[in-house]
Amino acid sequence: MDASLPRFPDGFLWGVSTSAYQIEGAADEGGRGRSSWDVFAGGRGRVKDGSDGRVATGHYHRYREDVALIEGLGVGAYRFSVAWPRVMPDGGPRVNAAGLDFYDRLVDELCAAGVRPVPTLFHWDTPAAVEAAGGWLERDTARRFAAYADVVAARLGDRVDRWITLNEPAELTLLGYGLGQHAPGRRLGFEALPAAHHQLLGHGLAVQALRARGASGIGIANSHGPTWAASESAADQEAAGLYDLLLNRLFAEPVLLGRYPEEELTAALLSGPVEEDLGVIGAPLDWYGVNYYQPTKVGAPGAEGAGTVGFAGIELPPGLPFAPREIEGYPLTDFGWPVVPAALTELLTGFRDRYGDRLPPVVITENGCSYEGVEDRERIAFLDAHVRAVHDAITAGVDVRGYFVWSLLDNFEWAEGYARKFGLVHVDRGTLARTPKASYHWLRDALRAQR
Repeated sequence: MDASLPRFPDGFLWGVSTSAYQIEGAADEGGRGRSSWDVFAGGRGRVKDGSDGRVATGHYHRYREDVALIEGLGVGAYRFSVAWPRVMPDGGPRVNAAGLDFYDRLVDELCAAGVRPVPTLFHWDTPAAVEAAGGWLERDTARRFAAYADVVAARLGDRVDRWITLNEPAELTLLGYGLGQHAPGRRLGFEALPAAHHQLLGHGLAVQALRARGASGIGIANSHGPTWAASESAADQEAAGLYDLLLNRLFAEPVLLGRYPEEELTAALLSGPVEEDLGVIGAPLDWYGVNYYQPTKVGAPGAEGAGTVGFAGIELPPGLPFAPREIEGYPLTDFGWPVVPAALTELLTGFRDRYGDRLPPVVITENGCSYEGVEDRERIAFLDAHVRAVHDAITAGVDVRGYFVWSLLDNFEWAEGYARKFGLVHVDRGTLARTPKASYHWLRDALRAQR
């Protein structure tokens, strides 16, 4: 496939993304403590193929090889996550020097390769000791997280000029605390919402800690996708509106506007000094990260065509005030997700229209797809179309400053185990050998043409 793409603005940041638990392995090495995902993946039947992240892709020992792959790809940045339990095995206050040393070496290797390090401070791997004390249902976890952010910034801040506080607090709230399909495996339904608030508070407190260390370039990586109502009926419109509130607006508006949507509704579901906290949560950011994969069609429950597979293809329980519907007429990834590039443009222009000058510059912090094989022509088509969708948004006046592919490597895909292949690089499960796929070579050539 032709590797030519529309010309992007000078300084546009191209990158690839990973997360610690999905790639590092070495779970029992270097003084690392156990995480909520270590505990969850050890439970029978919780991960579909019975696997876990103890070895993952072996990145902890092979990071130099992986940095060389990033350098060869020609991207300007690498988004990785720092594992809180590797740095603070019990969630604090004890600091594990060997854990910080690993990220020190990784950042040095990236800088030597001319690749900007973009650390995410939290990508779902809560220290097991913190989870045992209530995890993100407890307000104290936000304070612990800020102390951890300070420790990481103190070590890496001289070489890092772009930071991400949290990755996808919506997923951890919904899948981890609401439905029990991810760590920590709680099934609290709407009673999980305090976990959303405490994650956002942790974000705000971490921003304060980073600023106090002189850090700039601070953002968050929230997952978003357009919500499409199943019909024009009042019932379907109301159901879609509630779904959009819970999965999009609940996580965007406290950060961007300093308030919750439908304040009476959300305040009733949250705990603690919410109004006071919002002043911390809504502190200005330097940029706003968007993880996009697909839109969702939603209608009223109990109607013809209502299904049970909803957000990110997750099975939803009965009794909810909304129901997902199949999106027809689009190709599907191997994960069964519809491929709708224009919905990314719709999302970005919609954010611009809704939030106006309260929306800082946007970076697409994740976008990718699961397909089998090394000759992955479907992934090339996916990336080509979605990069063009970002360009369409820029042409329409949205200030988009970067695009990160998920993911550099085939990795541990949470509750799916190793069955889903999101990587530009194939990883052999037996030998951990890396093999760049056709999509890797396509992206490399496309980025060369941008220079």
